[in-house]
Amino acid sequence: MTDSALAQAETAASVSRGIARLFARNDIWCIPEMPLRNGRRADLMGVDPKGRIIIVEIKVQRGDLLGDGKWPDYLDFCDRFYWGLPPGLDRSPLEGPDYRPGCCGIIVADGYDGEILRPAPLHPLAAARRKVEVERLARAALRRMTVAIDPHCAPWGTAE
Repeated sequence: MTDSALAQAETAASVSRGIARLFARNDIWCIPEMPLRNGRRADLMGVDPKGRIIIVEIKVQRGDLLGDGKWPDYLDFCDRFYWGLPPGLDRSPLEGPDYRPGCCGIIVADGYDGEILRPAPLHPLAAARRKVEVERLARAALRRMTVAIDPHCAPWGTAE
């Protein structure tokens, strides 16, 4: 891994940690790298106290943000969608029509904490869809916890 790629990965991990802390204070619990049924993978996916699903797509470089055409694919799997960014990253592209500002929230975070700069509007999933996704999220989290406790369980139930 190059120094640049390593720095980007460290920044992304810091943003993820800060958002997880922000969410935890607000009783929103999330897991990283959650595979979706459409083949995409959410950087963070969680559930709020009312059972609503939140997805956060983390971007740490302007080029990565500008080149992301796949993000609308996440909207069918969440009630709220956020962009997660490090402090100092130019957020102006997120105000343009291609990024549908009326549809997406913005969180800025570092390794210590996060702040919601623009709340994500609620776009409720159908109840049946939400139930399926919450169950998938719960099973993925439980599997990860089990494997963390006993790595010998890793070969079983790998389909998240």
